[in-house]
Amino acid sequence: MPTQPRSITGFLVTIQAFLIWGLSPIYWKKLHNVFPFETLMHRVVWSLLFLVPILIFQKKTHAFFKALTNIRTLGVLTLTTCLVGSNWFLFIWSITNDHVLQTSLGYYINPLVTVFLGMIFLKERLSIRQKIAVVLAGIGVLWLTWDYGSLPWVSLMLALTFAFYSLVRKVVDVGPLVGLTVETLIMAVPATAYLVWLGVGGKGAFLHMGSKIDLLLMGTALVTALPLLLFNLGAKALKLTTLGFIQYVAPTCTFLLAVFYFKEPLDLSLIRTFILIWAALALVSWDSMVAYRAAHTQPSRTKR
Repeated sequence: MPTQPRSITGFLVTIQAFLIWGLSPIYWKKLHNVFPFETLMHRVVWSLLFLVPILIFQKKTHAFFKALTNIRTLGVLTLTTCLVGSNWFLFIWSITNDHVLQTSLGYYINPLVTVFLGMIFLKERLSIRQKIAVVLAGIGVLWLTWDYGSLPWVSLMLALTFAFYSLVRKVVDVGPLVGLTVETLIMAVPATAYLVWLGVGGKGAFLHMGSKIDLLLMGTALVTALPLLLFNLGAKALKLTTLGFIQYVAPTCTFLLAVFYFKEPLDLSLIRTFILIWAALALVSWDSMVAYRAAHTQPSRTKR
């Protein structure tokens, strides 16, 4: 396939993935009558049932069983399971409890937290622009804390759990599909037991709150796995800098939903914080673009 059409296709597919992620609060909001932990357990079980056939179709069962039988890999993926499970639960809880703006802020902060963790744990050197971006984000969070009298813990925990998840996943050489399938399998064992216990006791939402809720709970697999598959499909055809810009589609959609659809109050404190975070992200994006161009112009200079 020619490079340009392939890039255009990759861009469109990747945009779809981030649009699903960004608009997903509409979906999770419809499950507000279900206890968030129960929703999470359904998300895990139905996602596993959705992922396994795809794993078989893509002929990645060998890599899957290799990851399961490698003690080190399984240990790392168990840790990432705890992190991604916590992130999923907090996301569902925050949406169903009217904290959509905080989830948006959390995923805006996430790239900045990732940069900071890279400096702390991977000893990566930050550029001047990256250092300024981290400081701006810190000022934004501290300013919001000062105004509200408490930390924006939902935003921070969403950013931290996903940033640590990304950091730890770097330790193992496992593809996204295989890794996610292993993680959901690890969670699926206690999740299935929990859902069976609820069902036997007649306390669960599934089969007790109407067919609409049943279908929504089953559909959590699509909301979880489909955007990931679209992202993996599209990302292969795109430059890293392009991906860096596209990733902000999701929190931007969530931000717009919170303000204009869910009508959450956007006070001056939040506006100031968002402006500082957006400025920080602009610096990080600018830095990534400069670094990418420098890396790709260097070989041509060498040839001369």
